[in-house]
Amino acid sequence: MLTLFHHPMSAASRFIRLIFGEYGEEIALIEERPWARRKEFLSLNPAGSIPVLLAEGDVPIVGGTVISEYIDETRGVLKRERRLFADTSVERAEIRRLVDWYLGKTENEVTRHLVRERVYKPLMPAGEGGGSPDSAVIRTARSNLKQHLKYTNWLAGTRNWLAGDRITYADMAGAAALSTLDYLGEINWSEYPAAKDWYTRMKSRPAFRSVLADRVRGVSPVSHYADLDF
Repeated sequence: MLTLFHHPMSAASRFIRLIFGEYGEEIALIEERPWARRKEFLSLNPAGSIPVLLAEGDVPIVGGTVISEYIDETRGVLKRERRLFADTSVERAEIRRLVDWYLGKTENEVTRHLVRERVYKPLMPAGEGGGSPDSAVIRTARSNLKQHLKYTNWLAGTRNWLAGDRITYADMAGAAALSTLDYLGEINWSEYPAAKDWYTRMKSRPAFRSVLADRVRGVSPVSHYADLDF
């Protein structure tokens, strides 16, 4: 069994968990506090970032997009119609663009700031950057979130799935990012009906069960987080 070093509130970690869930493959999970910089973890990834997958032969594969490419090459290509990537270069480019949008742009403008301020900082020692949340950072991230939700709503309203006619890595990345924010109650889904419909379909998939079971010490999820009909 492969092992994933992750954190429940890491969108990139959720992305990888959803992919393995879609492929019906169990993985061992080790929760890692990215701010702790454990010596043993740094020996796997000197950057100290998550996720890290211990692949065959205990070789560390580092980073959400890198791990997803590894999964496609070792497993996805064998799934045929269930493959979460695409066969043509143009389709793959669009999937990669949207994965980068949610795990790159959304992460840098919204997700990591809200997670750090609301989840990580209260758990971090003062010497490691812990303390009270910065309200200015939270306000900026919330303002940025509106544009990302509008874009997701447009994608979901003009396509069957985010990247086109079938479910792909793009949907896994989008759901990973937005489920993290939904846990924190940061999304008013009534304002984004097409996005809500898409996310409802994502939440209803068996691969999502472990994500909906996530709980973080000191931060309870919003009441509708695990509800399939919300």
